[in-house]
Amino acid sequence: MHILIKNKYLTYENYKVKCAVGKRGIKRKKKEGDLSTPKGTFQVKKVYYRHDKVKNLKTIFKKIVITKNMGWCDDPRSNRYNKLIKYPFKYKSEKLFRADNIYDIILVLNFNMNPVKKDKGSAIFIHVAKRKFNPTKGCVALEKKELRKLLKTLKKNSKIKIC
Repeated sequence: MHILIKNKYLTYENYKVKCAVGKRGIKRKKKEGDLSTPKGTFQVKKVYYRHDKVKNLKTIFKKIVITKNMGWCDDPRSNRYNKLIKYPFKYKSEKLFRADNIYDIILVLNFNMNPVKKDKGSAIFIHVAKRKFNPTKGCVALEKKELRKLLKTLKKNSKIKIC
């Protein structure tokens, strides 16, 4: 299955839904902190979710429950850059357990992962959109119900093309 993200819409099969992308649009040359979504073709590597906020999540992917001490390193100085971390942590990172709902469901895309290159960009996810589809810091964001629907249909080898 192929998923296309283009012009603030995510399309797969005969299905099209609104999505948010990075504040500075979609760019081929992504850099840490540039507020752009990377252009390219990716796959979902992991699925994280808030067990207290999301019930009965259906997917073929292994689901990992987000706990209060989980984060994602976005500090190029760390050897944990663009990886899951546990708090306490001395480098810059993003908390995954948040008061808002945007990380209730996280699909981790394989951007800058094998190998990880310092400063190329980190924490590129598909996650829950804010109510007004405000731009993201570089991720793709969907309504929670649409994200759940997408997760149900995704296969291990599904390709996500951002253009």
